[in-house]
Amino acid sequence: MIGVTCASGQLGQLVIGLLKETLPASGIVALMRSPEKAEELDLGVEVRPFDYNEPDQIEAGLEGLDALLLISGSEVGLREIQHRNVILAAMGHKLGRIVYTSLLHADTSPLKLAQEHLATELMLAESGIPCTILRNGWYAENYIDTARSALEAGALYGAAGEGRISAASRRDYAEAAAAVLTGTGHEGKTYELSGGPAFSLGDLAGAISEISGTAIPYRDMEEAAYAQALAEAGLKAPWPDFLARMDRQISEGALYDEGQDLPRLIGRAPATIRDVLAASLRPAA
Repeated sequence: MIGVTCASGQLGQLVIGLLKETLPASGIVALMRSPEKAEELDLGVEVRPFDYNEPDQIEAGLEGLDALLLISGSEVGLREIQHRNVILAAMGHKLGRIVYTSLLHADTSPLKLAQEHLATELMLAESGIPCTILRNGWYAENYIDTARSALEAGALYGAAGEGRISAASRRDYAEAAAAVLTGTGHEGKTYELSGGPAFSLGDLAGAISEISGTAIPYRDMEEAAYAQALAEAGLKAPWPDFLARMDRQISEGALYDEGQDLPRLIGRAPATIRDVLAASLRPAA
C-alpha cells in the first residue's frame, strides 16, 4: 500500500494518476487535508483525512501503509513541525519507506525555503526509515502567470540579471516520484531534480515573444526597485520583498543545476520552459 500526501494538490493528483497506470487502485491511498474534495477530483482510490497539524489523523491515515510519498507542506514556517508529526507517526508504524519532495540543493541553497526542507531531510535520516529524497527544482508552471503578466505589461520585469533557472514541469517531477515509488534501488538516495536547458529571464522573455507573436523585452531592475514595483502593482506583503530577494538569489545561481537525475528517472528529456508556456499561452490576435 502506497500513501500519497497532499493528494488534492496538483502534484499529488498527477502522482496518483501515474501510479494507477502500473498498480491496482486498491493499493493506493490518497491522504488529504480536505477529503470532501475527493468526490470532485474523482481520484479513484481510497481517500483518508490527513492534516499535518492533526497527529490523530496522521496516525489513522498511515494505518496499513507500506510506503509514503511525503509531499512537502505549503505553509512556510510551519513545515518543519508538520513534517515531524508525520515522521514520528511513521516511525511508530514502522513504515517501510518514505519518499520526500525537498528543494534543489537544499543543503547548500541560499533560499530561505531550503531551511525547512533540510531540517526534514535530517529528521528522515535519523528516523531509521529507508528514505529517498527528491530535491525538486523550480516548477516551470510558476512562470505561466509571469508570462501572462508580461504580455499585459508589454515587458517582463525582474531582478535576476543573467541568472539561469533549471526548471521542469510538474508532470516531470510527478513521473520521477512515481518511478521511485514503484522502482527498486532508491533507498538512501538523494536526487537533484532539474530540467533543461536552463534559461535566464531574458530567455524567458524571448520564449514569450516567440510563442505570443508579441515582442516582450526583459527589463532588469535592482532588487529594491523591483520589490517596490511589485508592491505598487498591488502585491501584498511579504511577497514583493520575497520575490525580489528570490530573483537576486537566482542571479547567484540558486535555481541552477546541470545534473541528469531527472531524465534518468523518467527515461526521457524533461519538458522545456517553451513546451510549458506553449501549452498555456495563445498567440496574440
